[in-house]
Amino acid sequence: MKKIFSLYACLLLVAIAFAQQPEFAEKRSVKEQLANRPPMGWNSYNCYGAAITEEEVKANAKYMAEKLKDKGWEYIVVDYCWSYPHPPGSIQNNPPQFRLKDNAPVPWLAMDEFGRLLPDPRKFPSAANGNGFKELADYVHSLGLKFGIHVMRGIPRQAVWAKSPIKGAEGVDASMIADTSSICPWLNQMYGVDMNKKGAQAYYNSLLELYSEWGVDFIKMDDIDLKENYPYRGEEAYAFRKAIDQIERPMVLSLSLNMKLENKDHVRACGDMWRISKDFWDDWKLLKQQFELAEQWATVSGPNSWPDADMLQLGWISRRGPHGPERESNFTKDEQRTHMSFWAIMRSPLMMGGDMPDNSPFVESLMTNEEVIALNQQGIMSKQLYRKDDLVVWVSRMPETGNYNVGFFNLSDKTQDMTISWKELGIKSNCTIRNLWSQTDIGSFSQSFTIKVNAHGSELFTFSPKSKADRKIPDKNI
Repeated sequence: MKKIFSLYACLLLVAIAFAQQPEFAEKRSVKEQLANRPPMGWNSYNCYGAAITEEEVKANAKYMAEKLKDKGWEYIVVDYCWSYPHPPGSIQNNPPQFRLKDNAPVPWLAMDEFGRLLPDPRKFPSAANGNGFKELADYVHSLGLKFGIHVMRGIPRQAVWAKSPIKGAEGVDASMIADTSSICPWLNQMYGVDMNKKGAQAYYNSLLELYSEWGVDFIKMDDIDLKENYPYRGEEAYAFRKAIDQIERPMVLSLSLNMKLENKDHVRACGDMWRISKDFWDDWKLLKQQFELAEQWATVSGPNSWPDADMLQLGWISRRGPHGPERESNFTKDEQRTHMSFWAIMRSPLMMGGDMPDNSPFVESLMTNEEVIALNQQGIMSKQLYRKDDLVVWVSRMPETGNYNVGFFNLSDKTQDMTISWKELGIKSNCTIRNLWSQTDIGSFSQSFTIKVNAHGSELFTFSPKSKADRKIPDKNI
């Protein structure tokens, strides 16, 4: 009897788990494929933290339209706390709310009658009178670009205090769907939503309805994960996915931050891209760690499914925090090129973090090399080929030509020779080799190739085998 009961219990758990999985394949066959390639754009967080203004967003959009759009860059994303009423000149990050004697939260965030946050008109003047981000999105669209926003998981605590009605759920208010035990440990403005409560999905649906009216094309949803002992908020990620699917306007969904590999199937089902690390900054130790994380996530990388190594720490960052003093990236030029080369070959989304109007010619050259961008946007079968101590080689393939992209990364503190053999690549014929950064052919080679790589540096090449057999890509990867 015990064996029968145990078998029944196991089958029941499997059935429950299966029932909770997102019906992703059906959705993707109907909805437009928005992230066939890793998204490319700019995010305000690294340079302006929580205190970005409308004019600064426009300045970066203008730069992208003039300098980068023809290279594939397209998203302009306003990061967190756009509803918070920063006093003039304030650069406070993770800005808190406090409680009055009657428990009312202050400062009061811009919010509509249905408990949905709105942009603060002081920072975003065009948002006055309930206009939201509509005018700013229209401006970005007028430049031929796409507009995105950051949102926190959950429902505003002030909406719970005010018992704001939930649009589309008659008789339900915010206090009835909030999970007050589900809180973000670094920003105290939101409660989680209990997805078992009546009106919970209607709340998320109402958010996406509003964002669609504004003209939002990209959403970064935060506080889905954080660290090892923090629970993955999969139910709310899935609710947001369903909310996106019920509107007509297509939107890319980015999940943040530091997703756990054990949740890869659910994360992949909910998001078009997702963060694989905590916040990444211009610190060489953090850059080295990204190599380990990216290798773990490589097997789930592909169309509409992009492990995100976080923003590009290039150019001017931390103008208003959120991490250290205002500065040009601490990365050396070798490290910056390693940074860009690795994001390209691992096929991370390319989201610029620096304040672009002040880009140096060097940073601009990193962002406009069409052959490096093509590797990121068109490459397939990306993986780590080998790691020998601090010498790392990644490879990918180009689907139309069958050529091999090869990235050499010297993570050590001294210049070293790095070698790759034809046996390691699985090819036999001679290869013409092209340097992607200099955009020059360097000759024909056989059996192996050796290159001297600077400390903390990298080299990026395309290998073009002479033999058609060597260029053939297995059918399962086409």
